[in-house]
Amino acid sequence: MLNNTLLARITVDPEICHGKPCIRGLRYPVESILEYLAGGDSVEHVLAEFSDLERDDILACLEYSRKMLAAKSVHVALT
Repeated sequence: MLNNTLLARITVDPEICHGKPCIRGLRYPVESILEYLAGGDSVEHVLAEFSDLERDDILACLEYSRKMLAAKSVHVALT
């Protein structure tokens, strides 16, 4: 799937989750999905827990975070 098609799945609406980027206007913030993945949950586990999500939604979260990191350089000391 093309990156732009994936990114179209990420929406920002001030009326939903305080304007945080979410998946398809649903109340699933990108940040929360990334927390599940970073915590060790597999894509399959996230999809099983949230039956209204699709695999491309998870890929969209990853692509969105990649684009955000590419757009701004953040230097954090890793200790």
